[in-house]
Amino acid sequence: MTSRITLPGAARAGEPAPGTGSLPPLEESVDYIAELGKPTVAAVLDEARAAGRVAIQPRCGVGGHEEMKALLRDLEAGSAPDILTLTIDSHTRLKRFEQALRTLNRDPADLNGYPLVTHGWRRGRDLNESVRAPLEVRHGSPDARALFDVCVASGITSFEGGGISYNLPYSKAVPLAESLAAWEDVDRCCGRLADLGLIVDRELFGTLTAVLVPPSISLAISVVEAVLAARAGVRCVSVAFPQGGHLVQDVAALRTIPLLARRYLPPGVTVHAVFHEFMGVFPKGRGNAEDLIFYGALVARLGGASKLITKTYQEAYGIPETQANIDGLRLADRANSPLLDFVSVDADRVAQEQEWILAEVADIVEPLLERPDLSAAVVEAFERGTLDIPFSASRYAKSDVIPKRDAEGAIRYLSPGALPLSGRVRRRNDELLRYGAKGGPDGAAGPGGHSGGDGGRAIGSLLAGLTGDINYFLTVFGESGREAAY
Repeated sequence: MTSRITLPGAARAGEPAPGTGSLPPLEESVDYIAELGKPTVAAVLDEARAAGRVAIQPRCGVGGHEEMKALLRDLEAGSAPDILTLTIDSHTRLKRFEQALRTLNRDPADLNGYPLVTHGWRRGRDLNESVRAPLEVRHGSPDARALFDVCVASGITSFEGGGISYNLPYSKAVPLAESLAAWEDVDRCCGRLADLGLIVDRELFGTLTAVLVPPSISLAISVVEAVLAARAGVRCVSVAFPQGGHLVQDVAALRTIPLLARRYLPPGVTVHAVFHEFMGVFPKGRGNAEDLIFYGALVARLGGASKLITKTYQEAYGIPETQANIDGLRLADRANSPLLDFVSVDADRVAQEQEWILAEVADIVEPLLERPDLSAAVVEAFERGTLDIPFSASRYAKSDVIPKRDAEGAIRYLSPGALPLSGRVRRRNDELLRYGAKGGPDGAAGPGGHSGGDGGRAIGSLLAGLTGDINYFLTVFGESGREAAY
């Protein structure tokens, strides 16, 4: 059990967050990282890509310090992941540092992640020194400046998030201008660290709301965040993409990431593709869940991803046990086997899908990139709905985009809302959903997002269709409507 700690007040205006009041200078942190004797996350990603394999990383985070250290050590001993994770608790994500401290001292098990700011950078270094793999912090904060400062002092070399992707999916009332400004500060510090010789990997959370995200929405948001990050001095960007479930579409989206980087980012910025295994409803049956884990790892390999964020066979039941996490990591890593070199995907279909994704992303982002103040343009675009994400928790996104799976399971636009998609793109989405749609043209909603007849029935049918699309892999495995054997 973690011993009781006492730290300075965090919530009072004008006072530093706990753990940040006596941070070492950046130069000292850079020297410490160099002396650690382990590669940075950026170096691990470069090496994985050069070797033609996918680096493997788990999700993990608990409240207590000794418990977190034991978890990291157990995961490394059991599965040797390439990168390890500190998932941060909800209080810290929202800068409720006093509450994180009270909860930590009362019962660390009540925290849903590791409160790094509260534990402080010395304990962060203790975690870092306890394992061979480099660490990444994953969180979900619209303002992560205090967390980033402690992260750097802890010797952690990868930091996830962005002013859009760590605001709109999570927060209800944080203005975009505020989160964009906070993340600009983080990225400028990454630029200063790069000048000192330390490349921090900045992973962008293109997964957004995680399920039924049309690829061009995910990638357009990542392009905007990547451009902002590069302008602030970031030298290494990881673009995360969520598994949608359609082989050709997922592979095409991953293979499109380096093309977007060459098109929109300046030379000197290294870009890696990251694949998140399916973040929707997971099957309950262990065999089915493990099939999905292995399938996702194969998709990451076929798409040329540098890194895979893994899942476990206990995903449908809540927070996984350590052994389940180990088993998921080991299973996913088997997709790197040279014996699987024969596995392929239809190159022509992937290329065709890539062309459409590139066209859709261009329609969305290029009007913004022409503006002299990109951050202001992003705020205005979300106000108008010309930049949007589905199912957002935020009042600062219209969430008028309605996604839907086509007959093959690929995610399309049932309604693009006010997104500035060309007529050609809109017609293609309409055609793919109109002809041969699952169950045929069932009247749930036409291409414009509504249907004739009774409005209540139409809304009910639309919701039922969205639920079915979210439960996609339950249907694939025949688990709908029944409890699968665990």
